[in-house]
Amino acid sequence: MRSFAWFLGLILAALGAMAAFTYPVWHALYPHFGFPFHRVSDRIGMVALAVGFVLAARHLKLADRVSLGYGAPARVFLRDLGVGFLIGAPMMALVIAFMVVLHLRAWKSGISIDAATLLRIAGVGLLRGFAVAVIEETFLRGAMFAGIARESGPRLAVILTALIYGVTHFVGVYHIPASQATWSSGLTLLGGALHAFAHPLGIADAYLSLFAVGVVLGMVRAQTGHIGACMGLHASWVWVITFVRETSTANRASPLSFLLSGFDGVVGWLVLAWTIVLGFVLFRFYARRGSPAYP
Repeated sequence: MRSFAWFLGLILAALGAMAAFTYPVWHALYPHFGFPFHRVSDRIGMVALAVGFVLAARHLKLADRVSLGYGAPARVFLRDLGVGFLIGAPMMALVIAFMVVLHLRAWKSGISIDAATLLRIAGVGLLRGFAVAVIEETFLRGAMFAGIARESGPRLAVILTALIYGVTHFVGVYHIPASQATWSSGLTLLGGALHAFAHPLGIADAYLSLFAVGVVLGMVRAQTGHIGACMGLHASWVWVITFVRETSTANRASPLSFLLSGFDGVVGWLVLAWTIVLGFVLFRFYARRGSPAYP
């Protein structure tokens, strides 16, 4: 649990840095650049997390390629990444198809579905998908997973990284107008960013869905021994969801709308059920590919 405590402390320290340093940094930069308050806060959090990650990984002896999840030869890593992307996209598309059939998603009014629009969404989705996958998989299924697995075994590593994975999705963006920014605005912004946790039952379906996704990705990490497949799956799911969010909205008038969370209109009870099924399929798929050669 030592590694888990370190990484949890790192996340809390990054949040603390956002609360403590956003106003003075913003106050110094705003007259010259006009940066929004929340954007300065985001960058401070990212820098604090990145610096802390490097220091923690070195301290815990997790800064090597194997511990970060990149221990497989390039050929194996890229193959598993590609396979993960190719099987992940249709898997996510299937549950989206269920949403459409059940009238849980409705086309956005005025949107033009033409080749240029689809290419734009595809490009944005790919960039977003791989950016998210590289960052989150390296942090969670890479270093954090390796540290916990060495101390307490892979099963606990799967569960604990999934717990954190679910939580990170509920740290939102909170806006504070420049005219209202004060020395206490860092704390106000942090409270606004974490407001979803004030009503846990309201996000229970979304959290359980994301936790299940985290368990599936952790299981794949444990079976393959590296994060290539995790990155491919993760990137493909974000890619498909980008299409969904850019072209449709949740249909709250549907009697089955409870199947989609109020959090983002995509995850929820339907995605939770589908992820459980998906977990069994992926478990069998990767089990047939053999034991990991690169722990």
